[in-house]
Amino acid sequence: MSGCKGTFPKFLYHQHDLQAVDLSDNNFTGVFPYWLLENNTQLQHLVLLNNSLTGPLRLPTHSHLNLMTLDISMNNFGGNIPAKVAAYLPGLTVLNISKNALEGNIPSSIGDMKSLKYLDLSHNHLSGEIPEHLAEGCFSLQVLALSNNSLQGQIFSSNFNLTYLSSLQLDGNHFHGKIPDSLSNTSLYGLYLSDNQLSGKIPGWLGNMSRLIELVMPNNHLEGPIPPEFCQLENLHVLNLAGNSISDIPSCFSPSSLKQVHLSRNMLQGQLQDSFHSSSSLVTLDLGYNRINGNIPNWIGRLFNLTYLVLNNNNLQGTVPIQLCQLDQLRLIDLSHNNLFGNIPHCLMTAFHDRDFVVPAPSYYEYDTSDIANLLMAKEEIVEFRMKTVVNLLMAKEEIVEFRTKTVSYLYRGKILSKMSGIDLSCNKLTGVIPPQIGNLTMIHTLNLSHNNLIGPIPSTFSNLKQIESLDLSYNNLSGKIPHQLAELYTLEVFSVAYNNLSGRTLGLVAQFSTFNASSYEGNPLLCGLPLPKSCNPIESPTLLPTYSSDIGEENDFMDMYIFYVSFTVTYAIVLLAIVFVLFINPYWRQTWFYVVETLMTSFYYFIVDHLPKCHYI
Repeated sequence: MSGCKGTFPKFLYHQHDLQAVDLSDNNFTGVFPYWLLENNTQLQHLVLLNNSLTGPLRLPTHSHLNLMTLDISMNNFGGNIPAKVAAYLPGLTVLNISKNALEGNIPSSIGDMKSLKYLDLSHNHLSGEIPEHLAEGCFSLQVLALSNNSLQGQIFSSNFNLTYLSSLQLDGNHFHGKIPDSLSNTSLYGLYLSDNQLSGKIPGWLGNMSRLIELVMPNNHLEGPIPPEFCQLENLHVLNLAGNSISDIPSCFSPSSLKQVHLSRNMLQGQLQDSFHSSSSLVTLDLGYNRINGNIPNWIGRLFNLTYLVLNNNNLQGTVPIQLCQLDQLRLIDLSHNNLFGNIPHCLMTAFHDRDFVVPAPSYYEYDTSDIANLLMAKEEIVEFRMKTVVNLLMAKEEIVEFRTKTVSYLYRGKILSKMSGIDLSCNKLTGVIPPQIGNLTMIHTLNLSHNNLIGPIPSTFSNLKQIESLDLSYNNLSGKIPHQLAELYTLEVFSVAYNNLSGRTLGLVAQFSTFNASSYEGNPLLCGLPLPKSCNPIESPTLLPTYSSDIGEENDFMDMYIFYVSFTVTYAIVLLAIVFVLFINPYWRQTWFYVVETLMTSFYYFIVDHLPKCHYI
């Protein structure tokens, strides 16, 4: 059942022969239904994930020998995991208590679960160390997920017996020390150790794990080069060592199956040479924030599946290679904060297709615990085969790419990443004009060409960028007028053409541009109009400037004077008619008016006569 709410249905209290119960994806409240286990001694699978159950975990009063699957993830259970959980549920194959509010230590008794193959305690508030008895006694364990807790200490001691371990997820904890050599006796498909305090060098024996598909260990204190043994990892799909102190990549490291490389914020130096040159399946290459120098290698044009290219904040030199034009899957490219020079290749824009981007379906993805339960409810003879599929389901972590837009660096992931498209070539030494072909990138969300030496006009084709949210052309040598067609960009949130040589009128306070202040235009002495304090009409006071209409151009001067003449004539006629009307209906004011007029005319006459020069006759 799913889609229900309230408490457990009453008919369940009277069942005694149930073998499988799946009540996931409801809004059931209350405590853990221990009575289901007490009443149904033949129950093998109990799945209660994604409900609103609370309170501590209360186990049945007697040992339940037949239960194989217990999935109570995504609830609000609190307190400690019962210390004698293994004594009451000794036959468990799958135990998933992830995404709750459990506290305390991991019970050492879990090591007595000899049949346990999948243990997920991630996303709780557990503390302490991994029990030594767990690493020694759960010899059937294939998946161990303890991510996002407050666990500490070293990962494993020498007493390690998890030889069947395929996926180890310990990310988001406080583990320290070195990566234990005891893991070399496993057949890992996925190793996830990110966001800990691990130190030392990356062990070379990781390169001997022929089945390794995902190696994810960012944000630690790992140092030294990537071992040359990694060149043997032919099946590796994901390598994420970002946020460490890695110093070198072996030139032979270029697995053809590699899809994601995240090595940003390390200490990589020297040239890229031949690393990744044969990784034709590569989708993401993120080497930002390192010390890489030299040119961008030409072999990058052979990475036909490359979608996200991030090489920002390095010491790269040379020109933007035209080989990038061969990459027709590009969605995001960041070459900012380097020393690149020369023109922006016009053909680069052909790599960005005007289409909705669909992420290639990988062979790994984030698991769904309901799938695990369904797989394990199969007949006994296929359970072992299905468990291998479960391992594959468990291994994928969501890809994250850092990209700067709207003046802030964001971490894009999942569906948001798949819809993100942008170009950042800022803070280089690029010259020449801005290719008008950029205007064909109608699906692009951000464009940053600031802090270069670009010249020429702003292409009017930019008005085609209907999805753009951030446009930064500041700190260049651009000249000419700002195309009035840009006023059609209604999605802009950040806009800057500051510190160029632009002239003429700004775009005024129309549509989306009414949200931008003077800082978007400053540093252009020949620009005028709102929101700048400089008026485009010298006789007008800057504080009395009218708001411009959406018709921006030279014809506005003529239109303004025409409106002035018409309004002046109409006003004058109305005042004259008002005076005539008043004099017509009021005899006293009429008499007074003519008296005043006659007096003024007489006074004026005698003034002229008295001051005329007089003739003298002899």
